[in-house]
Amino acid sequence: MEKYLELIEREDLTKEEFMPIWKEFKQDLNLGKVRVANKINEEWKVNKWVKQFILLGFKYGEIVEFEDSTIDKDTMGERKVELSEKVRKASKLVSIRDGVYLAEGVTFMPPSYANIGAYIDKGSMVDSLALVGSCAQIGKNVHIGAGVIIGGVLEPVGAYPVIIEDNVFIGAGSQVTEGTIVKENAIIGAGVTITRSTPVYDNVNGVIITPNENGQIVIPEDAVVIPGTRNLKSKFEDVVLSKNVPIIIKYGSKVELEDLLRP
Repeated sequence: MEKYLELIEREDLTKEEFMPIWKEFKQDLNLGKVRVANKINEEWKVNKWVKQFILLGFKYGEIVEFEDSTIDKDTMGERKVELSEKVRKASKLVSIRDGVYLAEGVTFMPPSYANIGAYIDKGSMVDSLALVGSCAQIGKNVHIGAGVIIGGVLEPVGAYPVIIEDNVFIGAGSQVTEGTIVKENAIIGAGVTITRSTPVYDNVNGVIITPNENGQIVIPEDAVVIPGTRNLKSKFEDVVLSKNVPIIIKYGSKVELEDLLRP
C-alpha cells in the first residue's frame, strides 16, 4: 500500500517509473489483495487511494491497438482467466478488463462485461448482456440476471461504488447505480431501476428510503423489490402523470440458486 500511496502523491512521476508498479497493482486487484471497498465492523469503507491509482492508470496510458484488435489505453487490456482459477468464461464474447477480482466459482455468460476495479466473490453469476461497472463490489452467490446494469463509480474518488452483498438475486433488465448498497438476501425484481435520485417506497413498513449521509440508497436485508409507480401532481387537465419508483412489497423470500450451475 505504501508504494502506491507514494506514487499518488508525486507530481514528477514518469511513465517509465509508473508502469512496473502499475502492473503490480493490477495483479493485486486480480488477486483481491487490494479492493475499492471493505466491510469493517458491518460498515462499508471506501479505499479512496485505490480509485486514485486506477485513475493514474488512465492518465499515463496511451491509446494503442492490441493483438485482438481492441483499441484501448496500453495500461488497460483484457484480464486473462486461467483454468486453475475455476472461473467459467463461457465465450470469447465475455470481456473482463484487467484489474478485476474473480473468486472461484464465478460464471460469466456471453456477452457480458466487467470493468476495472470490480470485485466478484465466490459462486456469483453474471448472465448474458450484463454489465458489472468499474469498482462494483459483488458478494458471494449473487445472481446478476440477463441485461442487468451494475453501474460503475470511479469518480469522484471518495464516492461509494455499487455494493451487492451476499446471496442477492437481481432480476433481468434491472439497473443498480450511483453507489447503491443492496444488503444480503435481497431480491431485486426484473426491470427495477435503483438510483440515488429515486426514493424507494417500503410498503411493508410505511417508510420512504432516501439517500443516507454518504449519498447511498440502501436496500435492506431480505427485501423484495419490484418496479412500481407513484402519482405526480399534474397541471394538465384529465391527464394522470406517474413516476417509476422501486417498491418493497415484502421481506423474507429466498431464491434457491442451483449449485450445479457453478463450478
